[in-house]
Amino acid sequence: MVADRIECSPMTAPLARDVARQLPHAMVRLRARLRTESAPSDMRWTWSQIATLSRIDQDGPTTVSALAAAEHVRPQSMAETVAALSREGLVDREPDPTDGRKTLISITAPGHRLISSIPAVREAWLEEAIERHLSPAERRTLAKAAQIMERLADS
Repeated sequence: MVADRIECSPMTAPLARDVARQLPHAMVRLRARLRTESAPSDMRWTWSQIATLSRIDQDGPTTVSALAAAEHVRPQSMAETVAALSREGLVDREPDPTDGRKTLISITAPGHRLISSIPAVREAWLEEAIERHLSPAERRTLAKAAQIMERLADS
């Protein structure tokens, strides 16, 4: 379902409830498109695996349980995700030096290279789409909207 466009004249502003209904839909669609456009052509990893790998890259060595809690999935599901990443050489497992019952998961150099490549591809696609499909006035509006969305996120 495509959301109706909010039409307003320079003298009227859209109602907050109308924007609140349409903005999440637009954000979900753009995020999905960014995922599609940034996937390497030989992508053999799921987006949950990429999200997990990204979290390990950002947070440093961690346990499967901590990853499961952070990603809001069952520990069994996270164990499967980590096993797949380990088979591909994207993460390493080592005993926790402070608790021998735990295993720490850390990112490998190939895992870091994979995670590092995705934002650049995503940004390149988005830059090209903005350049190709938006007028200079629309680009200024989008830049302002990005600032406003940051402000909303911080509120």
